[in-house]
Amino acid sequence: METKQTDIKLKSPVRCIVKLGGAAITCKNDFEKINESNLVKVSSQLRETMMSGSSSGPVLEMDWSKRPGISETSITVDAFKDQEVLDYNSFVVIHGAGSFGHFQASKSGVHKGGLNKPLVKAGFVATRISVTSLNLEIVRALAREGIPSVALSPFSCGWSTHDRNIASADVSTVVNALDCGFVPVLHGDAVLDESLGCTILSGDVIISHLASHLKPQFVVFLTDVFGVYDRPPSEPNAVLLREIAVRDDGSWFVVKPTFEDIDKQVEISVASHDTTGGMVTKISEAAMIAKLGIDVYIVKAATEHSLIALSGKLRDEIPEDWLGTVIRYVP
Repeated sequence: METKQTDIKLKSPVRCIVKLGGAAITCKNDFEKINESNLVKVSSQLRETMMSGSSSGPVLEMDWSKRPGISETSITVDAFKDQEVLDYNSFVVIHGAGSFGHFQASKSGVHKGGLNKPLVKAGFVATRISVTSLNLEIVRALAREGIPSVALSPFSCGWSTHDRNIASADVSTVVNALDCGFVPVLHGDAVLDESLGCTILSGDVIISHLASHLKPQFVVFLTDVFGVYDRPPSEPNAVLLREIAVRDDGSWFVVKPTFEDIDKQVEISVASHDTTGGMVTKISEAAMIAKLGIDVYIVKAATEHSLIALSGKLRDEIPEDWLGTVIRYVP
């Protein structure tokens, strides 16, 4: 079932939708542990590429709440009174769950549905507690960089599915937040499903849906590896695919590097506890976005290469020394 496509009118165009991969911002094999250094670096890079003409001044934090392990809170309320209204590029942030939520969802079978079962209902609650707690920490990290971030959970916004496909996903809350100068921060979530009772809505599916409605200039997937490889990157002789072209029918082929078989498919391994499909879903959704004429960049988070991707410079030219994967539509 497909949602109705409505005309979206924004006060200013969306420059970029960013997907923070769960494996990049959390310690994937360490239960509910955030990769603090990566999250701080990513937040700093987002500020640098999002805010115009404000990098030279002091960062005015917007997180005025107490943080665990820190005795005092640095509140800069008075500093805002004299601050001019900053001009910045319009961004939307979506993040995966990583070591948050996946354990709860897979152990209880939330992704398979069956809310009439006590284990599934409990798992639904537990999954949402986990993913929303991560969402709060990401919003706070962005706020500490002076980014006016606001949390928007798909379940709370009324998003739902039918047989795991989006059935209802009103983007008006996202649009209103953007028009008011906020940076919406969404996440993969446990949602109600008209057929199954419930399921997991992947952040990669969310980004594809928002891209089709908001029409950003480009989309960036920040991951824990440099891009898409021809096989799992941990294997010997794995080759980074620098450019992938998408056809009208949604199929894709590798442009750079060149292979003997132009339609060489990528071998993907999916972590057993990843209930959202991992890299397979990522490539599929990225291809759907590229088919809309929107460039997609898959790149390693918290690196010089991710900063280049977030800046939008790849739209003009892809430097030879840039490490990442570009996915583009070819008529």
